[in-house]
Amino acid sequence: MTDPLLDELVGICGPGFARPARSVDKVAGQDASLVAVPATARSAAAVLRLAAEHGLAVRARGAGSKIDWGRRPERVDLIIDTARLNGMWNHEGDTATVAAGTPVAAVQAALRLSGRRLATDPPSPRATVGGMLAVNESGPLRLRFASPAAQTVSVEYADSSGEVRDSDGEDGRPGIAEIDGVLTAAVLRLEELPAARRWIGCPVATPADVSELITRAVAEEWEPHGMEADLPGPGGGTFVLLFEGDETEVAARVKRVAAAWGGEPMTAPEPPPWWGRYPFGRGDVGLRIAARSRDLQAVAYSLRDIAGPTVAIRGSVGVGTLHAALPPETTANRVREIVSGLQQVLVGRRGRLAVVSAPPELAAEIEMIELRHLF
Repeated sequence: MTDPLLDELVGICGPGFARPARSVDKVAGQDASLVAVPATARSAAAVLRLAAEHGLAVRARGAGSKIDWGRRPERVDLIIDTARLNGMWNHEGDTATVAAGTPVAAVQAALRLSGRRLATDPPSPRATVGGMLAVNESGPLRLRFASPAAQTVSVEYADSSGEVRDSDGEDGRPGIAEIDGVLTAAVLRLEELPAARRWIGCPVATPADVSELITRAVAEEWEPHGMEADLPGPGGGTFVLLFEGDETEVAARVKRVAAAWGGEPMTAPEPPPWWGRYPFGRGDVGLRIAARSRDLQAVAYSLRDIAGPTVAIRGSVGVGTLHAALPPETTANRVREIVSGLQQVLVGRRGRLAVVSAPPELAAEIEMIELRHLF
């Protein structure tokens, strides 16, 4: 990279907000060359226009929690960091406009002061609004409120032509998944903060136990706001339901489920530590599986038959989404075997599979399935 190019980036972003990349500025193990941190949508558009003129390979970065997901890029010339695209405005009504680099947790904390929230709970604790929308990252609340993309009224984005555009996915305009550029802001729907939240869970040992509980919850119309299962490997797991609403309603629903389950179910005003979190970390091979809820039992057993009984499985079983963590020692050839075998199981069940995360050295050897609004 040339000094004149860096000077142009500094001219757009301001002194101290464009620099040569450091050792931490990587995408799936690929070193970047430059980092730009624009403060406005127009600055982001100007950076993209400059990158297009110079033929640079660009990747946007929010908190970086999912920057290694998807297909490993051939090169990374420029990272556009959205940290300065931060803030929330126009939030007096039933929507809020939020800058893409704003952490979701910060938005929730601010809205809580007025008794409202985003009905989204991405599993990445540090997720930004832009990162959440870029991959449509959903948590347990998707069961009741649908995905973050479905709760988005419109988005603002910068494209490589140097323009700032708005889109609501209608009248031929791109939806979030089709946008070729960098998300800079979004108009998101707001919900009232529930007066009470209560989690109730019971132990499970097998995918069959989970399937039986899902069937019963649907048949008896329990209508939870979240339905999650955690099967960490050999030994016991947990099936947990979340109920939200006013105090009386929530207490009645929890009492009804507890009576149906018998014994002494676990109940708490706070979720278990694993609730709404991935079973894999940055050093693991992470899989995402989507299938109909009634097929999850067969898929989970097939996964353990193919990959081994130590595979950790966790997910939003009410909407048919599972995540799995393969053992750290899994080789590239073994990953291919597992993916191929599971895809054969899924194809007849109209399911889908993505390798969303892998250590950089392993990702370089396997075909990473690009994750962009797959689920």
